[in-house]
Amino acid sequence: MKITVREAAAADARLIAQAVAMAMGEEIAKAYCGVENFLEVLTEIARMEDSQYSYRNALVALADDRPAGAIVGYDGGSLHRLRDRTLAVIRRFNPRLSVLEEETGAGEFYLDSVGVLPEFRGCGIGRRLLLAMKERAFAAGHACVGLLVDEANPDAERLYVALGFARVGTKRFFGHRMWHLQARSSECME
Repeated sequence: MKITVREAAAADARLIAQAVAMAMGEEIAKAYCGVENFLEVLTEIARMEDSQYSYRNALVALADDRPAGAIVGYDGGSLHRLRDRTLAVIRRFNPRLSVLEEETGAGEFYLDSVGVLPEFRGCGIGRRLLLAMKERAFAAGHACVGLLVDEANPDAERLYVALGFARVGTKRFFGHRMWHLQARSSECME
């Protein structure tokens, strides 16, 4: 299987939405978006040029030229601006959405969401996406790349550790206790 990773385009919005929904979990995505058809909401957000899940913040993976997965990442210092644009769309469907916990901040490039379509899992696509986004962040001058992983997901944490991430703390997000992991190109502080 030939795996390629490339910059996302607006036409990849549905794949990006699927990856974000996989990262959140379907029940959380439904509750967050406030509608059963949460993929339509996330796709609208992914088509935007300036949102958390924008195609401009994403890479996509192709397996033998077929869409296989996506990853979204951005400068943590941009979280509030990007989240405001994202929430403006979501609040049309879920006006009671409360303020979310801070998942990242300045000084960290944040890997927000990664997802691989079920038929392509176990082929190394998630690993390729993570490495490509980490490389993209370091090439852009970020010294620190971070992510959150649910404490109840040790398999994912093992993958992240194998890719150079280490625990630096804990955070609560979407009601779950999460490990905060970071990879560093040079010294970076949480």
